Amino acid sequence: MTLVTRIYWIITLLLLPISIVCLLNNSGESPALADLLAAPISLGFFSFCLAWALIGGFEIFFGISNLRRNYPVLANIRYALEFIRPEIQQYFIANNVEEKPFSRERRNLIYRRAKGANDTHPFGTEQDILEEGYRSLSHSLVVKEVAEENIRVVFGGAECEKPYSASRLNISAMSFGALSSTAIAALNKGAAMGDFAHNTGEGGMSKYHLKHGGDIIWQIGTAYFGCRNPDGSFNDDAFAERATYDVVKMIEVKLSQGAKPSHGGVLPGAKVTQEIADIRLVEVGKTVNSPACHPEFDTPKGLLQFVRRLRQLSGGKPVGFKLCLGRKVEFMAIVKAMLETNILPDFITIDGAEGGTGAAPLEFSNRLGTPCLEATYYINEVLTGAGLRDEIRLISAGQTASGFDMLEKIIVGADTVNAARSMMIALGCVQAKACNTNECPTGVATQNPARARAIIVGEKSERVKNFHNSTVHVFLDLCGAMGFSNPDDLSPSDLFSRFEGRGRNFDEIYEPLLENQLLTDSIPNSYRDDWHKASADHF
Repeated sequence: MTLVTRIYWIITLLLLPISIVCLLNNSGESPALADLLAAPISLGFFSFCLAWALIGGFEIFFGISNLRRNYPVLANIRYALEFIRPEIQQYFIANNVEEKPFSRERRNLIYRRAKGANDTHPFGTEQDILEEGYRSLSHSLVVKEVAEENIRVVFGGAECEKPYSASRLNISAMSFGALSSTAIAALNKGAAMGDFAHNTGEGGMSKYHLKHGGDIIWQIGTAYFGCRNPDGSFNDDAFAERATYDVVKMIEVKLSQGAKPSHGGVLPGAKVTQEIADIRLVEVGKTVNSPACHPEFDTPKGLLQFVRRLRQLSGGKPVGFKLCLGRKVEFMAIVKAMLETNILPDFITIDGAEGGTGAAPLEFSNRLGTPCLEATYYINEVLTGAGLRDEIRLISAGQTASGFDMLEKIIVGADTVNAARSMMIALGCVQAKACNTNECPTGVATQNPARARAIIVGEKSERVKNFHNSTVHVFLDLCGAMGFSNPDDLSPSDLFSRFEGRGRNFDEIYEPLLENQLLTDSIPNSYRDDWHKASADHF
């Protein structure tokens, strides 16, 4: 028997009877409530002993927690402290640069820019600029201004009939269902006000995505929500009906995502309300499985044929696919299929293994996939080596909170950048990490209307717009400070990472490819084996 258990029995068997006697004596032996309240100290003592006896007795005899059985009552202090540990860590212990995934410094930057407040930083950097892996840029003595015609990027290849001029920074995929209706509406209104695009996520295109007229990138996941038959197969007519909306500017086929690559999902029937059912074209109250792979294709050529099919059904809008880079031979297989079929996606979205808004098993979040910068660099080089880079736009997504975050992704090969969590922070997210509990304290990641009402669409959409505009402005200023008037002229040799005691550019750390080099006999060792193993006929 532990010491705490002994204390429990002493209080229960000795102090509880004593507290009863004291209470009766001090209340004139009257059980009337008014008389009991007239002896507050005795009543408090009795109440404490009674609560201790009842709580501890339940935990000793019926509790399912080892700690509570051995340390009745007092073990609850441990669980109470554990419950508020994230808040204690965030507000009292962590410094400005050490929190994950977004440090206080980065979150404060987003908040200030979203509010239109002063975003300058005093007294020098708090970063350890000599730390291994620290990334930096080289400035130029000849400062330039980015030309107006280079601020936006046009998406659309040879088969595209309706190209789209996109901002350099857009809202990454976040579904209605994962985010609240007010959060989705505020994001879309902000996109409309700031002239940038809003990716729907794989949960379908809701009325909240369409309400304010912001440009839409419609994401099609493995469950084909919003364009599916009852058996889960793809429905051409349902897709064509929605894809031809004027606000839908591009279509994105999701192969995998950074948070949980190669992992499906389950939408429990209890969450399938009439509204969700109408948006996703599923049955009310029935559990829906999102498979890990697409039912419509299982080969690289099949993927590209599906891309062409969507492009035709959408009336010629840009169509691409999104993936978190995994086995490199499989991406090379897609590239070989492009060369053999001459079917090219208009864009490829590269999701980093840093994860994102999607909830996932810890092992998938921590251990699968390629980091965003490394993946963007690799995909850019492979497309260059295959002679296809000029035909395909690249979008990079992974922890974008600042102009530098944008710049480094574009330096290593991206044309534009997507941001998800920073857009949530602009809405008021406090990184409570309760996204998967339906108890988001700020109303961003919840389907609880009482919580979602905290988001005032008119106010928060302004903050989303402000964050976007300020971040793009700093990105353009950085380009000019480096001596470039066109972000497309940036190259991996302009980004430095601290490696073995000195700054090395990305072309020194990783191996670049020359134009069409994969089509020759002089393929570098780091690419050769995967290229020779890759087949357009299978992954």
